[in-house]
Parts: sequence; C-alpha cells; structure tokens
Amino acid sequence: MAGAASALFLLDIKGRVLVWRDYRGDVSAAQAERFFTKLIEKEGDPQSQDPVVYDNGVTYMFVQHSNVYLMTATRQNCNAASLLFFLHRVVDVFKHYFEELEEESLRDNFVVVYELLDEIMDFGYPQYTEAKILSEFIKTDAYRMEVTQRPPMAVTNAVSWRSEGINYKKNEVFLDVVESVNILVNSNGQIIRSDVVGALKMRTYLSGMPECKLGLNDRVLLEAQGRVTKGKAIDLEDIKFHQCVRLARFENDRTISFIPPDGSFDLMTYRLSTQVKPLIWVEAQVEKHSRSRVEIMVKARSQYKERSTATNVEIAVPVPTDASSPNIRTSMGSAAYAPENDALMWKIRSFPGGKEFMLRAEFTLPSITDEEATPERKAPIRVKFEIPYFTVSGIQ
Repeated sequence: MAGAASALFLLDIKGRVLVWRDYRGDVSAAQAERFFTKLIEKEGDPQSQDPVVYDNGVTYMFVQHSNVYLMTATRQNCNAASLLFFLHRVVDVFKHYFEELEEESLRDNFVVVYELLDEIMDFGYPQYTEAKILSEFIKTDAYRMEVTQRPPMAVTNAVSWRSEGINYKKNEVFLDVVESVNILVNSNGQIIRSDVVGALKMRTYLSGMPECKLGLNDRVLLEAQGRVTKGKAIDLEDIKFHQCVRLARFENDRTISFIPPDGSFDLMTYRLSTQVKPLIWVEAQVEKHSRSRVEIMVKARSQYKERSTATNVEIAVPVPTDASSPNIRTSMGSAAYAPENDALMWKIRSFPGGKEFMLRAEFTLPSITDEEATPERKAPIRVKFEIPYFTVSGIQ
C-alpha cells in the first residue's frame, strides 16, 4: 500500500473530537477541527459532495454514520479508496460490538473503542477488520478481561477471517440471492433508468477449513468453456467479493473459489444495468373539479408470472399539500392519507402475478387560494415491494 494514515478521528455531529488515535505523530487534534471548518465551507457548494478534503498539506478522508464522523488524516500520498473502504469496515466492527454506532455508544465504551483502534490499524496501515475474529480476544464484558487472552491463530494466519478447530455434527451451507431493482419511468411510460443491484448471501456451518467453489451462469465463463448460452447467461458488472474469495483464480477462469467465514456473510455483490420492465405497473389519473375537490384513480397491474407473488407492496401516490377530508375506496388492500408525506399510502400484503387492482380517492381542496402561490410540483409515484424466490437478473 502506498502511504499510511497519520491518525484516525471519531467526531460528533458538531465536529468535536470524541475519540482519536495518533499513529504517526504528525497530525494533531486541532487539525481535525480545522477539517470540520473546511467541510462546512464545502457544504455550501452543492457541486462538492466528495469524501476527501485537502488543507495545508493534510488530506482528510471521512464517512458519516448516524451522528458520528469517522475520519482519517494523512500527510502521505495514500490510496484513498482503500482508506475509505477501511472506514466502512470500522463502522461494521463498531456495530458488531455496540449494536449501533452512535455518539452515545462511543461515550459508553471508550475502553473497548481504544482497544479496537489499536488492533485494526498499526502505524497507519490497516490490519484485520473481521469483527468475529476481533471479538475472540477483545471482550466487552469486564469480568472476562481478567483472564489474559491470547490472540486467536486466525490473526496471524493467511485465513484471517476464520478460526481453526471449528466442528459441526452436520455440515450445512445456505445460499440466498437478494436483488433490488431501481426503475425510473416518465409520464409517457418510457423507462429512463433501470438497474439491478444484487447480493449473494451465505450462511455456512462447516467443519475445519473447507474449500468451496461456486459456479454461476456468467456469460464470460460459459463462453470460455465453449458452452452455448441460449439466453440464460448474464453479464455481471461491478462485482465486489468478500475478502475470502481468491481473486487471482477468478481472474484466470472465472471460478469463485474460497474458504468461507463461519456464520453469515455477503459472498459477493454485483450490478446489472439491463433494461427491466416494471414488475408492478402503476397508472394514475388526477381530475380537479373546479377548485373545491380533486379525484384520483390509480390502477396497479402485476407484470410477472402467476406463480410469483409480491409481498408488502406499498404504493405512495402524491396529493396536493392542502388536500383534506379523504374518501378512499380500494379493490384490494388498505389505503390511508399520510399528510406528513403529502401522499396517499396504498398497502397490499399479497399481490399475485397477472392481477390488476384499483384505488379511487377524493379529497376536498380549500376554495380560497394564495395569489402568489408557487406552482404545484409534481412528485413521482413510488412503488416498493418484495418478491420471494424470484430474481430479475436470472442469476443461477
């Protein structure tokens, strides 16, 4: 790795230093407060939302989580991406220990925080950030601290994410594919933006140091093997693996080979920027009768096969800010007016494929309007839902 971080700071929402660990002695706490002043100056400029601030020979890289800023400062030429990734891993470690990373949880656990900061970075170079391994020798309970703990072998092993000597009577592996689809459609029904973000989530209960291999219907792999794809292959983009995956092996023959951590973890995340048709198509008609009332008719149609069923469907239909006295009828599910969101919330617990449901709503409007009122903005209809046992990408 190129350069090293000089110090790691944890700041509150007002920029005051809560905890800091000096690794190289060339950046002071006063400079961290200068960073926050620079950050506030940059927030006035909407063009600059980058997580890197440079001031007077010191580069600050930061992430915000809840009401805490995590920030590294360095005077050297560092790999910014790796340090930002390191900060996200630090957030995961703290969440593993304190359930939630907030200012209050840091104040309550100063001793543990400093112990962790000593282990996860050494002389400004990131070390191991696997929370399960750290918790084997940094115990939060005070009574356990009396026993002198030896660091587990995993800390010095090549496989730093898994302890030795794990034993199960029954060896099991569970693999789930979880995909989220983001689609933006304009008022003419044209798809403006469409992408699929997916994750392969694993739970492993295996003995010893198992070697696992996983094959996907990845177009590059199938074509390299000379197999006919017949439209079932997919083009994965922006693939990000867990550290247990052998990247050199994947680069050579696209095989995902790894020794898994014990328990639950995300093996891989990916993105597909393919054109996906909206799975639940929503149409709305809005009629304003003079200035006294407005009528809204919403049609929701499921565009997937009958054997699939969407659950926890939530459709948010925007309504005028000054609407009142709602009168709502639905053919399925329940609907309620949410004035705090200026929206009508239509919830359908189960939405089978190939079905169409309707909603009619009527609102009264004030008869007197402000002459200088700003023109009403037209917010989009938002649709949220889950479909179990269904992948949009067709990954297998």
